[in-house]
Amino acid sequence: MTITLNILIGSIALLHLYFMWFEMFAWTTKGRKVFYKFPKDLFEPTKQMAANQGLYNGFLAAGLLWTFFIANMEWKTNIALFFLSCVVIAGIYGAYSVERKIFFIQALPAILAILFLFIS
Repeated sequence: MTITLNILIGSIALLHLYFMWFEMFAWTTKGRKVFYKFPKDLFEPTKQMAANQGLYNGFLAAGLLWTFFIANMEWKTNIALFFLSCVVIAGIYGAYSVERKIFFIQALPAILAILFLFIS
C-alpha cells in the first residue's frame, strides 16, 4: 500500500482509538465539556452506553491497525476495505442521526482512504 494510504488508515485508526478512550474512560469528565448541549444530569446514566459505543470504535481501530500486519496484499486490501467501509457507514449514520459534522470527521477520511485503496 502507498505511504499516503497507510497514513490515512493510521490516522483513522488513531481517531477511533481516541473515540474509544473518550467514550469508555472520559465520558463523565471530558464529555461534559465536549458535549455541552447534552444535559449534564444524563452523563452518568449513559456512561455504560457510551462505553459500549467506545468498544465498537476500538474494534474499528483494531481492524484498521490489523492491516499493517498482513503480508498478503489481497487480504490486506480486503480487510482494509471492510473496516474502512464500516467506518464510512458509521459516519454516515452518525451524520444522519446525531450531527452533520460527523460525516466530515469520520466518514470523509474513510471515503478518501477507500479511493486511495482503489488507485494504489
